Amino acid sequence: MNYEPLRESMVENQLRRRGIKDELVLKVMKKVPRHEFVPEEHKERAYGDFPVPIGYGQTVSQPYVVAAMTEALRLKGNEKVLEVGAGSGYQAAILAEIAKKVYTVELIHKLVEKSRKILKKLGYTNVKVVEGNGEGGFKEGFPYDGILITAACHKIPEQLQEQLNEGGRIVVPIGDRAFQELFVFTKKKGDFERAFLFDCRFVPLVGESGWDY
Repeated sequence: MNYEPLRESMVENQLRRRGIKDELVLKVMKKVPRHEFVPEEHKERAYGDFPVPIGYGQTVSQPYVVAAMTEALRLKGNEKVLEVGAGSGYQAAILAEIAKKVYTVELIHKLVEKSRKILKKLGYTNVKVVEGNGEGGFKEGFPYDGILITAACHKIPEQLQEQLNEGGRIVVPIGDRAFQELFVFTKKKGDFERAFLFDCRFVPLVGESGWDY
């Protein structure tokens, strides 16, 4: 199956028309083969305007959400980025097309194996998939210029705040288990300026800043 026209349509109809303006993000979303990151039975639906199940109660986020979160980091190409919640690796691949180095932390062992396999197959050598609870970040890689949290929190984990560079940004969904608001926080002189992006719904983060299963 030729997926390229589906990616083109996704970018033009789901992203550009809904306000994604960063041409670098649009270019990357047009390039990365999203269908490689979903199970075989969902490949034909990979470019639809909705999240796609990847097993273990997890999903690949809706394309618009992936693009908007990436755009909010305002990456230029020389950054070091941390992602909390690797899933199958799609968001990490998008980040890796722009950032210099990406660390992505995943709690579910089978998804760690899956994301590593897919990212290696596609040639992403600047992504490190770490198994563990992303609430604590990844100290071996910090400080980070950007942190992207793909799980619902009721507050920003303190260790992630500490691992962010001055001037860096954290994009995070904050709320309760059923409903969240997506924010971008910019670190300035140790404090954080907050900007609202849109309402959203993510799976919950496991830990003190989220919830236990």
